[in-house]
Amino acid sequence: MIQKIYLVNPRGFCAGVTRSIDIVERCLELYGRPIYVRHHIVHNEHVIRDLELKGAIFVEELSKVPEGSRVVLSAHGSPPEVKREAERRGLLLIDAVCPLVIKVHYEAVRFHQKGYRIVLIGHRGHQEVKGTMGHAPMTLIETVKDVERLDIRSDRIVYLTQTTLSVDDTRDVIDALRRKYPAIESPPKEDICYATTNRQDAVKALAGHIDLLLVIGSMSSSNSNRLVETGRSQGVSTYLIPDQTAVRDEWFDGVESLGITSGASVPDNLVFDLIDALRAKFPGATLETFTHLEEHIQFSMPDELSG
Repeated sequence: MIQKIYLVNPRGFCAGVTRSIDIVERCLELYGRPIYVRHHIVHNEHVIRDLELKGAIFVEELSKVPEGSRVVLSAHGSPPEVKREAERRGLLLIDAVCPLVIKVHYEAVRFHQKGYRIVLIGHRGHQEVKGTMGHAPMTLIETVKDVERLDIRSDRIVYLTQTTLSVDDTRDVIDALRRKYPAIESPPKEDICYATTNRQDAVKALAGHIDLLLVIGSMSSSNSNRLVETGRSQGVSTYLIPDQTAVRDEWFDGVESLGITSGASVPDNLVFDLIDALRAKFPGATLETFTHLEEHIQFSMPDELSG
């Protein structure tokens, strides 16, 4: 029987996600409906549905956008050819890419111009990876085994990483790269974003206090999936759910304490809907906020939308 529920902090929206959603909403306010968005602005179905109701239209290809329309590019970043295509078709672009992803793009361009061979650590097919790989030639790897298969003949090698990876898994891959290529260089500052690191560290700090961890997030969300991996790596039964309707009763067998966290694209109303459902199911359970640290980072809006 559940006796205690821990609500993890930090959780949910990061500064980059907040900024990207604010950009779409500000565009709707300034320019009216519809506003087109290339790719889901963030990886959360509830956020997407809410923005669609407000007048956003999500497309995967710019060919679906009428000429002269405004298009917002998603927080995950886009390859340069997308912007070139938009210019050819007379589309009015507003880029909602996270500033921390932009940092990786700049690094890729800079290292390529200096003659480096670039190794990108990331998940094949992820939108952020597609965008980053469009900025410079690079080799994508995901695992330590991928490192073993590398055959790079250069004395100038650097690695970059997708911003939403597991901190622990990335460390293993980086260690393998350094063993194989002792001269390999790293970016000036770690690419994995502060929010990804903070949310994973909070799960690790809570792990010794709980029997079960519920992570609210989309199956397509990289950072949410990494939170699940983090919980399980700490020996805690951990499940990823899109919202409270996906909870299964058998998960609670023998469980006295559970933790709740959420991915960086998850609005807090989904968290509190889950808490309400759990407290109705377990009326004797107490709720406690578990704060690992406070986040105070904010990103400014694009110039054309500020003021």
